[in-house]
Amino acid sequence: MEKTCTEASIDFLYERRYNTHRMELLNTRSSVLITAITPYFLEKGNVWFQENLKQILDARKTQAFFENNTLFLEKDQQFSLSELLRKLDELGYEKVLNVEDIGEFDHRGGIVDVFPINSNKALCIEFVGNRIDSIQELEIQIEDEQKAKEVLKKRLKSQKIFSDLHGLKIGDSVVHLDHGVARFTGYTAFESIHNFHDRENSVRKYYTLEYAQGDKLYVPLGLERKLSRYIGFAEPHISRLGSLVWQKTKRKIREDIEKLAKELLELYAKREMTTRPVYLPEDEIERKLRASFPYQETPDQMQALHDIYNDLSRQEPMDRIVCGDVGFGKTEIALRAMVHASHNGYQSALVAPTTILCHQHFQNFQNRLKDLPIHLEVLSRVQSKKEQERILQGITQGTTDIVIGTHRLFSRDVEFKNLGLLVIDDEQRFGVKQKERFREMRSSLDVLSLSATPIPRTLYMALSSLKKISTIQTPPQGRLAVKTIISKRKDVLIKEAIEKELARKGQVYYLHNRIGTIELVKRVLQKLVPGATFGIAHGRMREKELIQIVEDFKNKKFGVLLATTIIENGLDLANVSTMIVEDATKLGLAQAYQIKGRVGRSNTQSYAYFLYSGRLSPKAKLRLQALKEAEELGSGYRIALRDLEIRGAGNILGKEQSGSVNAVGLNLYCQMLSEAVEKLKTVVQ
Repeated sequence: MEKTCTEASIDFLYERRYNTHRMELLNTRSSVLITAITPYFLEKGNVWFQENLKQILDARKTQAFFENNTLFLEKDQQFSLSELLRKLDELGYEKVLNVEDIGEFDHRGGIVDVFPINSNKALCIEFVGNRIDSIQELEIQIEDEQKAKEVLKKRLKSQKIFSDLHGLKIGDSVVHLDHGVARFTGYTAFESIHNFHDRENSVRKYYTLEYAQGDKLYVPLGLERKLSRYIGFAEPHISRLGSLVWQKTKRKIREDIEKLAKELLELYAKREMTTRPVYLPEDEIERKLRASFPYQETPDQMQALHDIYNDLSRQEPMDRIVCGDVGFGKTEIALRAMVHASHNGYQSALVAPTTILCHQHFQNFQNRLKDLPIHLEVLSRVQSKKEQERILQGITQGTTDIVIGTHRLFSRDVEFKNLGLLVIDDEQRFGVKQKERFREMRSSLDVLSLSATPIPRTLYMALSSLKKISTIQTPPQGRLAVKTIISKRKDVLIKEAIEKELARKGQVYYLHNRIGTIELVKRVLQKLVPGATFGIAHGRMREKELIQIVEDFKNKKFGVLLATTIIENGLDLANVSTMIVEDATKLGLAQAYQIKGRVGRSNTQSYAYFLYSGRLSPKAKLRLQALKEAEELGSGYRIALRDLEIRGAGNILGKEQSGSVNAVGLNLYCQMLSEAVEKLKTVVQ
């Protein structure tokens, strides 16, 4: 079978990687200029450097930027080999086993091969002692300078994204792109000399990394682009500084990643072959909806909406995830996207994991759409058969514009006339097969996923340029962070927490996740806090009864809702400002974080008590510690990463990837995958 142009281009780059070998030396040079990998220099063509060489050399004498970001070498110059290796590192060049692309260098004995970004060919620099004996061109060259530099621009961006050094603590494992896994042992300050003007002495701060057998590496602050936090599923193997083992490991993983990237791109290329008409700009109905929003949109909300509208203005179907803490306004974004779909003649569906959440969305949407000519319905198993038949008829005939539903929407008797947009709320609760059920209806379906803590697979896709992501990290105006208390279970603490909340006219969630003993716990709590009134909610209750209990709680008919994890989704009650969780160690980190989000949905200070009994296991201790550390608002995205670190970095296409993830850490693995995907994309464009 003949290959498409795209497949042939991918194969060409793929084969080139594995057939590269050390080429013959060509022309001899008397000097070479090597420039840093910076956005400024990447914008310049190689001819510009040739034409402006004298001006650049003059600028090196007087301007710090050119002094720090260029290196000029001449044959017979006295120059230390170790100083050259250090300088190439600081200029942003990546150390590899064998140079193949611009922006790389390798080192063997007294020989350094480097491919400057301002040269069409790689160079071999040979030392005799501390003297440069020769500078020669290698038969390794780039065919398309512009595309090669585009790849490097994207690499700079991905290095910044995947570095993730915020909150780095002594003892944490970090990965240096050129030298491997090390322990961060603190910061060190050294005196340095500027080589321009008056050679003024100054102090520069460095990250101190400790490798095996006590080797140390000092990385200047400001050059974090080669560092990333290590996230893996086991204790990492600390590298030996200067060993070839890391370079061989990195090369092998990069080869595997390029195969994976090739498979992924072919998979996604098939999906992207599908097109649909572009969406029209917003109309009067959408402007009215926007004006009726009772709050001020946050900058992150506005950016997410801009991203979605931008996606819908293209021919390719949208597949975007909006990741933001509970209560940060994801539902409003979904509503506006669905109304935008209605304006463009499409039906839209929002699928929610529980009846409670489905019911709450319906109430909110109904309130916002009451003055607009948009027909809204809700579909779940709560309704009678006759009512469901009426709703299904409206969906099939196209008279229903927006439908909100539970898993009931996946049933085969649900047939849309013109489904355009699918919104998946709390997407980690739905499997791939369920989502594909909607794609069967319409191959060009636009998909918008909402999540406070995206599942690892989705997170990988987002990080690896294969799924678009918008993050909402700005809290609504006046919102206060929930104070998190981690403690052993004590009756006195529970009594005090409930009485304190009820005294200020608030309400309480009490989470007990065992249905068989929930009535017993209610009696114990009634004796402990005799002045409190209680209601019970759990998954074995009839759905109508469950909805009624939630409505009664919302209307303040009782003060404490004793419930299982069924309250994890769908309860948006501003008057509930205290959460007490029994046996918190039984919850996963992401689930505990999601549950904590049930409180703190107003301007009142809220409290979340995570209680445990007995001794904590190391993993349970880490989970509870992470919850405490993530007390500040907008931590959901970081929690998802932390959850990966504790539970173990999973895989994208299969378990075979986990070994590679553990060898280099999740951040560097995702960075390498992202770069491989972007490189292949650049080649086939």
